[in-house]
Amino acid sequence: MTSTPFVHRNLPRLLLQAREAVMAHTRPSLRAHGLSDQQWRVLRVLGEHAQELAGVETGRVAKEAYLLGPSLTGVLTRMERDGLIERSRCPQDARRTVVRATPAGLAKVGALSQTIEAHYAWMEMQLGKAALQTLYGLLDQVIELEGDVLSASELPQGTEE
Repeated sequence: MTSTPFVHRNLPRLLLQAREAVMAHTRPSLRAHGLSDQQWRVLRVLGEHAQELAGVETGRVAKEAYLLGPSLTGVLTRMERDGLIERSRCPQDARRTVVRATPAGLAKVGALSQTIEAHYAWMEMQLGKAALQTLYGLLDQVIELEGDVLSASELPQGTEE
């Protein structure tokens, strides 16, 4: 049987390799703060929405942190146990749960944001500001092109850590 040669490089693999290269710089700081990759993604989402005093619905957290619902439940349980987040019922719809970062969780976001921003500044120095902006723009275009229509429950295999 003759294999058909691929014309294009394996984009999903390249994106995963790029992600791992970036995370190789970030993970040591996360571990030093006692966080997993998933916990950091949740805290980052909650930090970005900290002004929403009522909290963020768990479905939105799952979507923005790219975590499947069952995985998010376990992550939130551990984070609540560790005092990083608090959960409550949505005031508008008691069937839904909202999450917010505690002061301790927001403190971790603040501490880690400095380290992560320093890494991005280093990347900008290495690649150049224009190249990094081009990379961001190209990634945004790919996301838009492919349609950011996946709900958290429809995430493809391989997005969980």
